Amino acid sequence: MDDSPSVSVIGAGLAGSEAAWQIAQAGIKVKLFEMRPVKKTPAHYTGDFAELVCSNSFGSLSSDRAAGLLQEELRRLNSLLIRIADKHAVPAGGALAVDRGNFSQEVTKALTSNSLIEIKRCELKQLPIEPQTTVIATGPLTSQDLAEDLQRITGLEACHFFDAASPIITGESIDLSVAFRASRYDKGDADYVNCPLNKKEYLQFRDALLQAETAALKDFDRDSATFFEGCLPIEELARRGEDTMRFGPLKPIGLWDKRWGDVNNKDLRIAKRAYAVVQLRKEDREGRLWNMVGFQTNLKWGEQKRIFKLIPGLEQAEFVRLGVMHRNTFIDSPSLLEPTLQFQQRKNLLAAGQITGTEGYIAAIAGGWLAGRNAALLASNQSPISLPETTMLGALTQFISKKCFNKKGKNYFQPMPANFGLLPELEERIKNKRERYGAYRDRSLKDLESVSKVYKVFI
Repeated sequence: MDDSPSVSVIGAGLAGSEAAWQIAQAGIKVKLFEMRPVKKTPAHYTGDFAELVCSNSFGSLSSDRAAGLLQEELRRLNSLLIRIADKHAVPAGGALAVDRGNFSQEVTKALTSNSLIEIKRCELKQLPIEPQTTVIATGPLTSQDLAEDLQRITGLEACHFFDAASPIITGESIDLSVAFRASRYDKGDADYVNCPLNKKEYLQFRDALLQAETAALKDFDRDSATFFEGCLPIEELARRGEDTMRFGPLKPIGLWDKRWGDVNNKDLRIAKRAYAVVQLRKEDREGRLWNMVGFQTNLKWGEQKRIFKLIPGLEQAEFVRLGVMHRNTFIDSPSLLEPTLQFQQRKNLLAAGQITGTEGYIAAIAGGWLAGRNAALLASNQSPISLPETTMLGALTQFISKKCFNKKGKNYFQPMPANFGLLPELEERIKNKRERYGAYRDRSLKDLESVSKVYKVFI
């Protein structure tokens, strides 16, 4: 009989995949449960691990940006998924975007070929009983039976919001006699395809969105639905005001088609600049597939094809994936979790990823890293770690484990992406934002290095 310690990881998304790898790297056996493709979800298309659903972008690459800082922390912490993301990066200006298919396939290969990781392709309807060390990383699309079991254990109802994915179109169907390649302010290479709209075209497009039919979803009432503010459906943005889209995903500032003339000519720039711009970002290295940036939607599929073809340059667009909306579940982490990502009432149970209320791909990977490392420590009868709140990873885990209150004094917890507002103030106030963010970065990486020396066996 094998009495060596083991850990169960439920869910092979971004967080679960990273957690399983980190546990195995510590020499601990892992049972990794993934219900796909045996049981599908409303948003996934394959059975591959770490499949990206809404976008293929991990956010800014620059370490003086919140997402970029978290990426850099994870590189220094030997994250598997960040290493694979870097390997399969596709041009995206100043962002880290990946070839969606190649990324997930390599993550799957890395985990399935690891002798310490046993893959279980089945739906787990209940959490393993104590004292089994377990990481739950089932993400926002946790199956109903498992969500009910988690509710039974915690005594709390799950929270939720609605999220959506953007359409993807073929590159060859984009009319480049109208659309143009450029990155905003010419930052990096011309990695985006841009479809310019004049004022008349923009207003017609907005009117079409306002009048379009949305898809009916189970337990979905548009008037009472909670959306994640950082990922609103395009039709919801249209409802919020005539110019809302133009100050959001259709922002034209900094985008110029060289065919319009010299951008340095002020009069020409004013006369020729677009009123709004729809951007598309590469899904693969070859540019065969393009993602409509910021076009998350719950429109009916027929309406998507009709309305999005109103965009100049996309009149003949061929859609390989249309937008879908789904319910995202997350737990009330401040009432349940420690900064180590352990449950307060069940120390050998940990949670990671979007189910904890962190938002974004990079935050999910970060949570998987910490939960995986701590699960390995617990399985080895050692004390778990937490990172300083001066690091972005530490700040995120501190945030989701502290009570949040609204203006009326009621407990209020909503999903949170990586952002500098989570970090403690600097000792010396810096007015220049770029310099201030650089100082946050320098402090974070210095403190992370100090912690790494203390926990060098595991980091």
